Amino acid sequence: MGFGVRQFELALMHRMRDLDAARVEDALEDMGATRAELRAAHTQWTAMAHSVRAPKGRAMFRTVLGPPAYEGVHQVGSLMCDVARWSLPSWPDLQFEVLLGPGGEVWNQWFVRPGGAKPLSFADLVAWSCVVADIGDAFPGASHIEGSAPHHWTVGFTHEGTPYHARFVYGLFQRLDRAV
Repeated sequence: MGFGVRQFELALMHRMRDLDAARVEDALEDMGATRAELRAAHTQWTAMAHSVRAPKGRAMFRTVLGPPAYEGVHQVGSLMCDVARWSLPSWPDLQFEVLLGPGGEVWNQWFVRPGGAKPLSFADLVAWSCVVADIGDAFPGASHIEGSAPHHWTVGFTHEGTPYHARFVYGLFQRLDRAV
């Protein structure tokens, strides 16, 4: 089985099922995909990521997704790193960003909004509608918290005196939980 954009999206959704299984089921139906395809895509992506023969870093993403929609340089502290972004059909307003270290290793991979964060209200927090930067900008004092699994991320913030945790997978909003 070849591995392209569709399979990559399914591999991303496999991890998203951890936090929002219902949303992933809806997406599978929209794509005409099955749970078996989802599992197969995840298995194949994982095998490619750990294979000694598969391309690494940007080359792996380029092989699967084609040329990036954007390539540039980004400063992180005192280091300069490469950035590559791809547009994906299931998330047309976003891009999947890969941040690469000086040796070409993948430092981070997640969804971003080209052009910067969009203004949000609390009511706008709907699954798959926003990214980490959107919530960070919309709620002053938001704090970033490491997620509970690979590619998970959490942003803590307070709204009308109640603390919340916005949960993300690959930087894409999945659900909102009251913080305890």
